Amino acid sequence: MAVFRSSKPKPEPAPAIHSLLGKDITIKGEVHTGAKSFRVEGIVEGIIHSTGEVSIASGGLVKGTIFAKHLVVTGRAEGIMKITDCLEIHGTGYVEGDVEVGSLVVDEGGTLQGVCVRKDQAGKLDTNGVAKGGSLPTPKVPDPDHRKTDVKR
Repeated sequence: MAVFRSSKPKPEPAPAIHSLLGKDITIKGEVHTGAKSFRVEGIVEGIIHSTGEVSIASGGLVKGTIFAKHLVVTGRAEGIMKITDCLEIHGTGYVEGDVEVGSLVVDEGGTLQGVCVRKDQAGKLDTNGVAKGGSLPTPKVPDPDHRKTDVKR
């Protein structure tokens, strides 16, 4: 009898959803999930703290602040997001606000509106809080009192 073994590792199963906020539910305040996954189908107004994955389903809305390892958005997120690993914005997803990420994936149709800074670049901001090299230079405005211009002879 022959035994066949594959040298390929088995693919990891999709992570189980440990906590679910149903579509008819609204939470105002703070949500702490630890390393467990959290799926939002309803509305969260406040802060989500997670060291695992947070997913916002189509029709779901989070207004506030999200601290997570991984964030998947097919619904809507508005506010401040600090994501240590990856932010994924799927085709129906909409993210608006200030975002700090380890990496970013935006599918066709997904929207990111606001400021996005890569985590290792977050400390490299100018005095106005804008990422260096991340914006267009402002044009110089001519001096309205042109008589003060130094002329060398």
